Amino acid sequence: MRSIPTRRPHLFFAFLCACALLLGHPLNRDAQAQQAGTGSTPAAKDKTAILQVLDDQQTAWNRGDVETFMHGYKDSPETTFIGSSVQHGYQPILERYKKRYSTPEAMGHLDFSEQSVRMLGPDHALVVGHFHLTRTASGGGDAQGIFSLILEREPEGWRIILDHTSTTP
Repeated sequence: MRSIPTRRPHLFFAFLCACALLLGHPLNRDAQAQQAGTGSTPAAKDKTAILQVLDDQQTAWNRGDVETFMHGYKDSPETTFIGSSVQHGYQPILERYKKRYSTPEAMGHLDFSEQSVRMLGPDHALVVGHFHLTRTASGGGDAQGIFSLILEREPEGWRIILDHTSTTP
């Protein structure tokens, strides 16, 4: 085991003080904020923007606006939705939503929870979370499940390019 040199205690003390200052330095706080996913770092701003996409989708859904809900998806033939089947393309996904949730009762009230964002690079992110759809019996009854989304940075903002949603009992 290595011992602390005793002949230069003032150098050791200066080293400890320097470490303490660095740990409390604003530059270090930015690094800590980035690791925590909060603060004003670029990654934290991206995570906030990504969660805002989901919040906007939830708001649009809960007012019965499927068209605006779909603004969270990239308008591309390569956009993919995986549920009980695999569907490719923005327009087919939109039509699926319109057909499956054709009434306010079928749409119910949507809540997202336990969302976690993981940056996969500067222009891609993974979001994993839970959803709960509260509906009347005539609307199809409550539904809940999990989802994973891959989002891509576009000129107009973050957009979903892959949505894998599964219902759970």
